[in-house]
Amino acid sequence: MTHDKPLLNLIESGTLGLATIVFGIMAGFFWTYSFNVNLALLQVDGETYARVQSLLNVNVRHPMFFSFFFGGGLFSMMALVVNLRQWRTGSFWLIALATVIYIVGVILYTKQVNLPLNYYTESWQPTDLPEDWMETRSRWNDANAVRVVASFVPFTSCVIALMLRTTQRR
Repeated sequence: MTHDKPLLNLIESGTLGLATIVFGIMAGFFWTYSFNVNLALLQVDGETYARVQSLLNVNVRHPMFFSFFFGGGLFSMMALVVNLRQWRTGSFWLIALATVIYIVGVILYTKQVNLPLNYYTESWQPTDLPEDWMETRSRWNDANAVRVVASFVPFTSCVIALMLRTTQRR
């Protein structure tokens, strides 16, 4: 059944490619937020910050965002399982590294750090901000910077894994 190997290779590379695309989209999302939105929000007064940050937090909760946010974990786990026969290769371990970093550094970190900060900022009255609003903004920006790295490293790891798979077949 040697004709099955090209199909298996396609499935292995396809699942890895899908995980890579999702990681790239999420890395771009977090990067854009950190280096555009957050920088812009540093230039506004507290009332404007509170209103805009709350609106951004509420409006990001939609099926498309959730499908990519959780898809990074789901599709990378799927790629890991489908590529299990490759466990002795560097590409497999790069997929494993990407999966762990994304799940811990993006999904779990968001749950533990960003979401509590989101809920706190959403509770603010924009015309009567708490004394710690600037510190909270800084903590949120720093936490999002962690997600930039925690999504970029898996994306880069999977790009390298795809490149290794290409060179290993020659």
